[in-house]
Amino acid sequence: MTTHDLLGFALSGADEMSAEHYEAGLSGFQRFVGDPVAHADAAISRSPGFVMAHVLKGWLFGLATEPAATAAARDIHATAAALPADAREKGHVAALGALVDGHWHRASEILEDLTLDHPRDALALQAGHQIDFFTGNARMLRDRIARAAPEWDDAMPGYHAILSAYAFGLEETGDYARAEAAGRRAVELEPRDGWGQHAVAHVMEMQSRQRDGIAWMRADPDRWSTDSLMKVHNWWHLALFHHDLGDHDEMLALYDGPVEGGTSNFVLNMVDASALLWRLHLRGVDAGQRWTRLAELWAPFATAGNYAFNDAHAMMAFVGAGRSDLAETLLRAQEEAIGRGDDNASFTRDVGYPAARAINAFGDGDFATTVRLLKPLRGQAHRFGGSHAQRDVLDLTLIEASLRSGNRPLAMALASERKELRPDSPLSQLFVRRAADMAASPPPR
Repeated sequence: MTTHDLLGFALSGADEMSAEHYEAGLSGFQRFVGDPVAHADAAISRSPGFVMAHVLKGWLFGLATEPAATAAARDIHATAAALPADAREKGHVAALGALVDGHWHRASEILEDLTLDHPRDALALQAGHQIDFFTGNARMLRDRIARAAPEWDDAMPGYHAILSAYAFGLEETGDYARAEAAGRRAVELEPRDGWGQHAVAHVMEMQSRQRDGIAWMRADPDRWSTDSLMKVHNWWHLALFHHDLGDHDEMLALYDGPVEGGTSNFVLNMVDASALLWRLHLRGVDAGQRWTRLAELWAPFATAGNYAFNDAHAMMAFVGAGRSDLAETLLRAQEEAIGRGDDNASFTRDVGYPAARAINAFGDGDFATTVRLLKPLRGQAHRFGGSHAQRDVLDLTLIEASLRSGNRPLAMALASERKELRPDSPLSQLFVRRAADMAASPPPR
């Protein structure tokens, strides 16, 4: 007798108990809480031939953007590929195989086609949405979910995750009012939904609603941070609101506390730590030995060359710590990555390598080179992944480099543009004042 999941899909190789473990793991993945891998392992231990349990574990490892995790996902895929599966399950296996081979866009396409046929496949929607984030595909962040949404309602298990994914997609495409409504509804349905909490924070960040954002994040932090895989990133979002207000002491307190700066060696957490300290570095804030500790955590990844977005943040740590040796190692690894045949080759060539070189030049005080390298990236930075809020660090670096290089026309243009887009931002207003105070002189050649 075939076992089915809670939404009616067949689960090849499962029994009732292993299916329960699978559902618990999927729910953890949808909320970013607990230990979804442990639930997948329990399902596999109970039913070794349970293909979707292997697939769930493969997605959890494959989406971590760490070389060791990708290697583990590759082995998991090999096991899953040898198991009996129906057509839907084979689609998952094929998509996972594309991902572990470095073909992010192909994995996205396979999952897109799968959910055209099966719009209630919660795991396919969840994995596809995460791939859209890692490839910076704002339209698919929204539309993958929009296509499936009519097949869902709030009586269905996991509906909150559909809402929170849709909220983030709406935010990344500029539909802020609907994004906030969907994100708030997701959290109302499932208070532990870290992605929904994060989607609303993104809206407030993009609208420069600093006080609203602080209130949103501070209202009940235990709810979204306890035992959460999103806790560091969501604390980082709180730090962004304080950054715009110029509250640097609070940013450092968050870095030393719940952002786990210099202590967590999970790459996605290290990205947040680098991004927070770099924003402070641009403001002239001395972070002391924090850079040294963070650079030590990044050091094993200097040769990875597996995901360009991570490389740019590793470079921030190496520059901040004065580790020119690690900076050069990273650039060589990126040059090698560009020659490979996977999607990260283009991520690196188009955005990651020039961004890392620009950050390195900033550390050397060569602000004109930073400007030259970053300015062309503004229209294509999304190609190496992340969100608008995350990639804003490149714009901030460009503005600061234009100010420090003496390029008054560019500095004034960029500052004016930012103020038009974020009129209520104290940081925008500061940039305009600084640009206006620059001596009227031609930019250096």
